[in-house]
Amino acid sequence: MKYRSRVIIVISGSLFVLCVAIFISIMTGAANLTFQVVSDSFFSFHADDSNHLLVRDMRVPRAISGALIGAALAVAGAMMQGMTRNPLADSGLMGLSAGAGLFLAVSLIFLKGMSYSGIIGMTFLGAAFGAGSVHLISILVPGGNESMKLVLAGATVSTLFSAISQAIAIYTNASQSIMFWTMGNASGVTWSQLRIGGPVIAASIVAGIGLSKRISILNMGEEAARGLGVNTGQTRRLGTILVVLLSGTSFALCGSITFVGMMIPHFVRFLVGPDYRLIIPVSALQGAVLVVVADVFSKTINAPAEIPLGAVIGVIGVPIFLYYASKERGRD
Repeated sequence: MKYRSRVIIVISGSLFVLCVAIFISIMTGAANLTFQVVSDSFFSFHADDSNHLLVRDMRVPRAISGALIGAALAVAGAMMQGMTRNPLADSGLMGLSAGAGLFLAVSLIFLKGMSYSGIIGMTFLGAAFGAGSVHLISILVPGGNESMKLVLAGATVSTLFSAISQAIAIYTNASQSIMFWTMGNASGVTWSQLRIGGPVIAASIVAGIGLSKRISILNMGEEAARGLGVNTGQTRRLGTILVVLLSGTSFALCGSITFVGMMIPHFVRFLVGPDYRLIIPVSALQGAVLVVVADVFSKTINAPAEIPLGAVIGVIGVPIFLYYASKERGRD
């Protein structure tokens, strides 16, 4: 099969699967709905019908947020892997989610009454602080494989920040409030939150696609990129800002979800090759599919109770992470 035809099939197939997954997500939950009920809620809406309200006010925002979060995390992971040439890069593994969680805990407990846009701003700062802490620790540790140093530094920072967040929550009797964010869950997302977080994620993904050519060249190596006229420092700064925006907004919407950004780019490279002009947009589609499908499982495996979305994705992500970690260790 020709490469161009394969790319078209991958993109169109991903879009189709995503649409089907979103519709199934809307239909399933503690109370399963029929196709007809869901269809009527869109085309013949009645405000006095509880099922129509369930679809409009809860199921649809949840499905859309899952797709946005999956796309954001996958694009953030792809950009991090391209800029650092680290196959294990992921916002959850590199301290961004833990940093966002720490700043979120501080804002929820000590800055009560903060608006949702303010909370998103705090998660941006926390994600940046987490990323900076990880890179600082990895620089201070001499020798060793760079990829593994970043992963170990990320694990250290994530553990420390998570412990501080939990300590704050326990001391202030706010464990239940913090638990939602640490486990990852899309069930509480509202339209008002999507109106704030959605445009940030969409704009950041579009900007990431715009930066993809430079990231693809940067992935060839520092000297090669400079030889081809790429401003490597500027590219990394812009890319880092976008990763922080994507990770921070994702955390503000659904809490901590790890491994999406690590897994999806590897799968996409297998499908479309090493060019980040394709990896980034296709990762957005594949990440959206993964999170929406995982959310369906989180709602249905033990219905009417729900399993945290982050736990469902973790079951898939841990063995894949161990596989790539063992490959990186073998390069030492």
